[in-house]
Amino acid sequence: MSLTAAPSTTATDTYIEANKERFLSELLDLLRIPSVSADPKYKADVARCAEAVSARLKEAGADKVEICPTKGHPIVYGEKIIDPKKPTVLVYGHYDVQPPDPLNLWDSPPFEPVIKDGLIYARGSADDKGQFFMHVKAFEAMMRSNALPCNVKFMIEGEEEVGSDNLGLFVKANKERLKADVVLISDTAMLANDVPSINTGLRGLSYLEVEVTGPNRDLHSGVYGGAVANPINTLCAMIASLHDADGRVNIPGFYDAVAELSAAERKALAEAPFNEAEWMKDLGINAVKGEKGYTTDERCTIRPTLDVNGIWGGYTGEGAKTVLPSKAFAKLSMRLVPDQKSDAITKLFTDHFKKIAPPYVKVEVRPHHGGEAAVTPIDSPAYQAASKAMEETFGKKPIPTRGGGSIPIVALFEAELGLKTVLFGFGLDSDNIHSPNEKYGVFNYFKGITTIPRFFRHYAELAQ
Repeated sequence: MSLTAAPSTTATDTYIEANKERFLSELLDLLRIPSVSADPKYKADVARCAEAVSARLKEAGADKVEICPTKGHPIVYGEKIIDPKKPTVLVYGHYDVQPPDPLNLWDSPPFEPVIKDGLIYARGSADDKGQFFMHVKAFEAMMRSNALPCNVKFMIEGEEEVGSDNLGLFVKANKERLKADVVLISDTAMLANDVPSINTGLRGLSYLEVEVTGPNRDLHSGVYGGAVANPINTLCAMIASLHDADGRVNIPGFYDAVAELSAAERKALAEAPFNEAEWMKDLGINAVKGEKGYTTDERCTIRPTLDVNGIWGGYTGEGAKTVLPSKAFAKLSMRLVPDQKSDAITKLFTDHFKKIAPPYVKVEVRPHHGGEAAVTPIDSPAYQAASKAMEETFGKKPIPTRGGGSIPIVALFEAELGLKTVLFGFGLDSDNIHSPNEKYGVFNYFKGITTIPRFFRHYAELAQ
């Protein structure tokens, strides 16, 4: 197997180069554990994955490694304090993964990783096992080469994909233990393998489930159809009304708190390379669609959205069944921008959805989880250290970009620990995270491992 190596200019690089096959093999072992946090049937596997992460941290040289129980899935903690006077980096990641469904769309089993054309195909390969494990291996390399220049703490959780509710409680209860100078997270993407970038912002999230009930039981569509409202038809009409003709979310007050970017800020973001034709070709679409007055890239990053993530009801089995269903369901998510608050948006949606419900159905709205948008500074020592590190390993200065996804704990870390975050991702938007055939480049995995020690070195110098 041919593995691309970073320039071997330090003892740490030499150690990485000598252990690349093992580093890759250990990641594949981690990917074989189906640590799906959303499905209770995987609870034992999630716990097994926490044990594996704990073992790898200990092997890498971390002290005080502990599997911390929560009301849900455990958090793995470890640290290495070389000098209390030196700066401390808190590394966050998550070992839980999204459900693999639909299984029939995978080209290979989601928890049997395969490497094809330099890409690791497996659920969690990019989000986030491959990315957080880069930090464990980079830490090991720094430890073995006696090159760790500052303190490091690890907090790897098992509930990021279901809202991180218990992480919030853990952070509040462990502020002293989690004391640090900056948070470092690799759970985001770059523009391209030859165009490095660093995310400087993330959108927030409000995730809900709705239930629409019509008659008290499923009915024969021939006997009752045309006289009794069909909850699926009603739900579809209600959802369709949630956007206006210009693609804006049609909920009163939805945009009231949106922090609009200035023309200068929009111009600066537009400098990031984006080929819309190639983007559409990759997705297999013939046209784009979204809020009027904004570019495709802006719609994906700096504007709020509302999307249906799943919808179901009635009969969906083989063959035909002429049924008028009693219930219809949908899951919806809203991506939020500064200064929208997830709780406020959840309430706005709930009140509006119930208000527009016609009298022939009953509606329930069940919030699942949410989080706040976050913007990180580009003039901090930590960002500058990340930029210098990437410039060394990629040969060009990374571009600051805004991300369209959500990592709710970024805002939590700032609120509870007073810490800013550096979003040091090495994935790509095309990695199919949350989708079948998720993948992560072998190139990206090792590029992260070789770049992270350089971040530590520059940060130790700049933060003094």
